[in-house]
Amino acid sequence: MTTCLNRETLARVAPKLAELSQEVLFNDIWKREALSPRERSLITLSALTALGRVQQLSWHIDFAQQNGLTRVEIVEVFTHLAFYAGWPSAVSALACLEEE
Repeated sequence: MTTCLNRETLARVAPKLAELSQEVLFNDIWKREALSPRERSLITLSALTALGRVQQLSWHIDFAQQNGLTRVEIVEVFTHLAFYAGWPSAVSALACLEEE
């Protein structure tokens, strides 16, 4: 599996992208009141899984747990997605959870 960039590595490699991610995505989008951080984590895990973006999953699994999702709930998300996003996508996502 390809190692993903965490926030610190991204800031070193692409400072402007890191700045935009922090300011626009995490300080604006993630803080909008219409959805809770927990709901946003469910959506993000689902989108990353469906799109096969496993490089980003480990970080977002940890973030989802910080936002109140349990390991059991995350496993259930990936299990549910097997039928909507495809078996390989769900199994790949579960492999990222196992790395935790």
